[in-house]
Amino acid sequence: MENSLLILLQLLLAHIITDFALQPTKLIVQKREKKSRSAFLYVHSLIAGLLTFIFLMRLEWWYIAVFISVAHFFTDLWKLHKGDNLKLFLFDQFLHLLAILVAWLFLTSNFENIIPFFRELLESTTFLSLLLGYLIIIFPAGFLIGKATKKWQTEADGVLLNDGLNSAGRYIGIFERILVLTFILTSNFSAIGFLIAAKSILRFSDKSQAGARKQTEYVLVGTLLSFSITIIIGLLVRQIAF
Repeated sequence: MENSLLILLQLLLAHIITDFALQPTKLIVQKREKKSRSAFLYVHSLIAGLLTFIFLMRLEWWYIAVFISVAHFFTDLWKLHKGDNLKLFLFDQFLHLLAILVAWLFLTSNFENIIPFFRELLESTTFLSLLLGYLIIIFPAGFLIGKATKKWQTEADGVLLNDGLNSAGRYIGIFERILVLTFILTSNFSAIGFLIAAKSILRFSDKSQAGARKQTEYVLVGTLLSFSITIIIGLLVRQIAF
């Protein structure tokens, strides 16, 4: 088990250094402009394989380095032809990690354990309750808060859109609920107070501004409702999972 984890860490380390530490912005731009004609694309892919070979420290596993290098090349080439945005970046990294996972499963002879592993997860009360808890506070909770505060939304919308980023409040709410649930599940209840204080400082506008009171009250209602729902869900998940 320890050796298996070591191999995974070695493969991941090689990828992180290749894809982030050894990619200067100037050469990334060159890759995007020239695509398959970029010399750096080929060098970059070779570096991915070379670092994999170096970190694994096993001469007989040379073919894993070749596999990672080839997979890295075609993944990057695909992304270069698709464009550059957050979704493509995440999918690009997913494909890189998928190649690493395949290499790791092969080296550790764990392919036969994939189905039992997922079966064990789906039969685990702890895993399912944790997954359900996070899904509830990310999706249904957001809709519930939106419906509950809808009657004040018309009054506050003008102020919120003028003073802040469009849709930023929704994403702030999602991340704050994830943090609160995580704090509850890890028994860091005091950290919730610091989160409320931080949000109060960042979100509550100057009282001298026009409409500031409506904005403050609208945000406060949404925040308290968001925290209340998440705390309830968190305590239920703790009761079930632990």
